[in-house]
Amino acid sequence: MKLSNLFVFNSIVALVYGIGSVVMPVTLLSLHGMTQGPTEALVGQFMGVSMIAIGLITWLARNITDSEAKKAIITGLLISDVIGFIVVLLGMLSNLMNALGWVAAGIYLVLTLGYAYFGFLKPEVT
Repeated sequence: MKLSNLFVFNSIVALVYGIGSVVMPVTLLSLHGMTQGPTEALVGQFMGVSMIAIGLITWLARNITDSEAKKAIITGLLISDVIGFIVVLLGMLSNLMNALGWVAAGIYLVLTLGYAYFGFLKPEVT
């Protein structure tokens, strides 16, 4: 597996969810079985903006060659994805989301494992 492939996967997922969260937050919230009031919609839009940023960063970083920059991006995304996985897991265990929440947990887990691999197991990041 190449780091650039993981970055592309991360970009696609983050941009799709991010744009969807900004453009139609109520629809995405309802798909996940969550409350859809105006406050929740606004929070969903804020989340979407952050996901768009992650998607753009990973897309633009997919071909970088600087190892220090790669390590910094990998570390930041690894920490973010671990926290994201924990938050989704707590939401699922609290019955705040329907079964679709497990898809989000799975995505966070895949990204966590991918960034952990490149951060700790693969000495030279490619």
